[in-house]
Amino acid sequence: MKASELTRTLRMLIEAKIPTFVWGAPGIGKSSIVKQIADSCGIGFIDLRLSLMDPTDLKGIPFYDEKEHRALWAPPAFLPRQGSGILFLDELNTAPPSVQASAYQLILDRRVGEYELPSGWAIVAAGNREGDRGVVYKMSAPLANRFVHLEMEIHVNDWRKWAFGNGIDERIIAYISYKNEALFRFDPLRNEKTFATPRSWEFVHKILHAEVHETLLLETLSGAIGREDAVDFLSFLSVAAQLPDLQAVLEGESVEQADDIEVLYVLTSGLVSAYMRSQDPQQLENILRYSLEMKSEFAVLLVQDLQRCGVDMEHSKTFEQWVHQFAYLLE
Repeated sequence: MKASELTRTLRMLIEAKIPTFVWGAPGIGKSSIVKQIADSCGIGFIDLRLSLMDPTDLKGIPFYDEKEHRALWAPPAFLPRQGSGILFLDELNTAPPSVQASAYQLILDRRVGEYELPSGWAIVAAGNREGDRGVVYKMSAPLANRFVHLEMEIHVNDWRKWAFGNGIDERIIAYISYKNEALFRFDPLRNEKTFATPRSWEFVHKILHAEVHETLLLETLSGAIGREDAVDFLSFLSVAAQLPDLQAVLEGESVEQADDIEVLYVLTSGLVSAYMRSQDPQQLENILRYSLEMKSEFAVLLVQDLQRCGVDMEHSKTFEQWVHQFAYLLE
């Protein structure tokens, strides 16, 4: 299930308060999706790492109640007491079986010891698959049966849409568009410390904007995505430096068309990113007008990326001309 489909499905399951487990390889954004759902819905979010807990931590500490003359349990302070939100059990299957067992009652019955989860809170868990070379414990059948299980997969166009919306450097988006397989390089059979994932490409974005000295850039990027991809990415950037003046395109000035493939990938990503920042209708007209002279496959890529980002072009006269010119590629 790609990220956009997972987000829609997970949102409905959270609303229905159905316990859900999200599976997927490391670094693909499972945790981020759950947090973004909570933020977009304006509800609370509590991230619990059961792998750091003892079996008794969820149930709380016992104490003697002198009035009732019996032992009671003092629930832990980290569990929610009111309101609504998502109780996120990240990396649940990295917790020892004894700790997983202590979560049975909380997940299914929404209570443990003296504590009861407020009705407005949903439970979502996430974890890596057993074959992903992580330290995981096989989930017992009773615990697994307490969840609806969803598996997240990598989908380049989904990631590109997210990247445009979150201001990821357009050079990174262009490189991934140019070389799709570079988005995710994880191989559980290879003992590598660094490899490309959506998470590590976010690190690359931050590195590029952290003013790392150019003599150290290769080693720094290698520490995020691996040396092979770092070398290839920097080579791509050196070619992409021949980029036409994006601001001139946005302002409708006459700009010479690019011919180099790498430059065209950066150009299309740069124009989409620039428009997403400005949301200026006139700039959209100028971009569409410029695309009429682009190589056809990149004109289509540009417009498709705009559409994926939710840009409405139906009322644009230039878009009518665009459709007429490139209709044969859309059939």
